[in-house]
Amino acid sequence: METLVFLFSFSALGILYCMNAIPALQEPYVILVIGITVLVLVFIFYILITRGNPPKDVLFFVFAEFSFTCIIDLTSALEYDGVISGFMEFYRKTGEPYLGTAYAIMMCYWDGIAHFIMYLVMIGRIVDRKGYRTLGLFWAGSLCANMSVFITGIVAGEPQMPRFGSGSTSPAVMYHQRCRYLPPGKYGAEIRPAFWLNFLFLAMPAWGAVTLFARPKDRPLIGGYNAQQAQSMKLIWRPLDMMLVLLLLAAMAFTVLRGLVALDSPLGVCSLYVKHYEPYLRDPAGYPRVMMLHMFFYGLPLLAAFVYGLLKPGCTWMPDWTVYFSGAMIQCQWAHIGGSLHNHTKTPFRIPNDVFWPVLAANLLYAITPLLVALRVRSNPYFFLRVAPFPGQTGLPNSEEKDTKYKKK
Repeated sequence: METLVFLFSFSALGILYCMNAIPALQEPYVILVIGITVLVLVFIFYILITRGNPPKDVLFFVFAEFSFTCIIDLTSALEYDGVISGFMEFYRKTGEPYLGTAYAIMMCYWDGIAHFIMYLVMIGRIVDRKGYRTLGLFWAGSLCANMSVFITGIVAGEPQMPRFGSGSTSPAVMYHQRCRYLPPGKYGAEIRPAFWLNFLFLAMPAWGAVTLFARPKDRPLIGGYNAQQAQSMKLIWRPLDMMLVLLLLAAMAFTVLRGLVALDSPLGVCSLYVKHYEPYLRDPAGYPRVMMLHMFFYGLPLLAAFVYGLLKPGCTWMPDWTVYFSGAMIQCQWAHIGGSLHNHTKTPFRIPNDVFWPVLAANLLYAITPLLVALRVRSNPYFFLRVAPFPGQTGLPNSEEKDTKYKKK
């Protein structure tokens, strides 16, 4: 089945080619109608071909549908980079012009390659009646972060503050004028009907995340002897956990710094950082600023929660949330790093040559820190289990052979 999904997804190229060649199909509302129609037809197609042996998991249809759109995103990125042509020219003008920004191009590459591979793997697991909960949470975190930054960045953009003359205007009057002013987004005035299709790609992973979080875990929930031993050890005797705590604290500090930069903090360290290290945070497209605010308001509490989970035994939520957040972080940092290096980003906003490697290393370490925590949690989960005796048992078991109790799926 995954082979069929793979091959059928490339039929999107034919649709794009026809729309690009027929001017009557390039009107803004026509693009929206065709987009909705194609999504419905693709859904019906998969309903028909699976009617003899329908999948047990309804997310199969979401993954199959989104596999089709992955090819569209990959085609968009390749055409904006000049690798191919003749497929998406119409979409630049009357579809979604903001897809030509460096950040959006890198997002499309991630969707067209990484998400596409995830969809095929998860479809194969569903067909084989195997679990995919961990990969599903990683995908949900990745796509939720992808679309939330993308949609917000379209309407946010770089604030364009009005100019005030000197003259007799008092500081108080200028202040109130600024407070009343609502800055338009760089692309806020260029929103076309096709923009509203993006909300489907935000709603589906959010619903998928809720569904996957609610499913039974594929890991032990209650630990015995090994869990008791692991949870009796202080942090000083767990060097790997201590290193991860330090990395998380550094990631929190990095998040605060870049969040304050995005909020236009007047602190000297913020001005110094954005001027000499990451001027990309001031990119007029607005996506880097939106991403930093997402990490500041949503990522920072999660990073703090992971520190707590490494210090406090028995946090059974750690395996799921570390995977979910690592998906979001890697996707965001991929787009951020790639966008800051892309030739569509103007030279003044790229990483300065004299600090290129330190800034790149800091961003890469920032990206993989949640992933390292997730790998640690899942490779040795005893510290994150509830310690409880088995039914009818007095005291904890003292043999490793009967260490864990598994919850049935």
